[in-house]
Amino acid sequence: MDLTARALLLDMDGTLVDSGAVVMRVWGRWAAAHGLSLARVEEVVHGRQGHESMAILLPDRPVAENLADNARMLAEETADLDGIVPIPGAPAFLAALAGVPHALVTSADVGLSTGRMRAAGLALPDVRITAEDVSASKPDPEGFLKGAAQLGFTPEECVVFEDSPAGVAAGLTAGMRVVGVGAATAAYGATASVGTLEQVAVLPNPDGSVTLRITPQR
Repeated sequence: MDLTARALLLDMDGTLVDSGAVVMRVWGRWAAAHGLSLARVEEVVHGRQGHESMAILLPDRPVAENLADNARMLAEETADLDGIVPIPGAPAFLAALAGVPHALVTSADVGLSTGRMRAAGLALPDVRITAEDVSASKPDPEGFLKGAAQLGFTPEECVVFEDSPAGVAAGLTAGMRVVGVGAATAAYGATASVGTLEQVAVLPNPDGSVTLRITPQR
């Protein structure tokens, strides 16, 4: 499958960076403290800002408590880089984007995204949309729309790379095509789905666009 794009919008966790071990350590402690199963927490947290996940998991809890926990847990996650590695194919994929307009669009804040990308040995894109830049996290499309606007392209000219249900939904709602990274993303409605970024080739076109040649997952 080929997709043509003028700009790419890239999620971080689960798409470029494997941070699952850290996320489960920090959220596992939070879940235990609130009598929730880790399985239930995993259903909700991926792709969302922490305080919004807490509001779903504990709907009667005061917002102020969620925000306080979110700040504390962000600090814990930023300090804990043990086990952070790149998603297979991510280094080569990012190297292939040299000269191609692209942005990182993540629910992490500046500190966390900087720490995780560096720990994974990945270069940070020049344009980055983080938690500080949006009023609502994924599945709201705000982050992707802001990323496209900063790069100077319309939603139709952009392709999103995402791994979570919330992220795929955000990209589609933004009016963009979405390449899902991970076997489960086909079920989320992604335009195309790959097991890893090793299945994506970036081919430059004479008009400045790129063709994403996608080998479907088997």
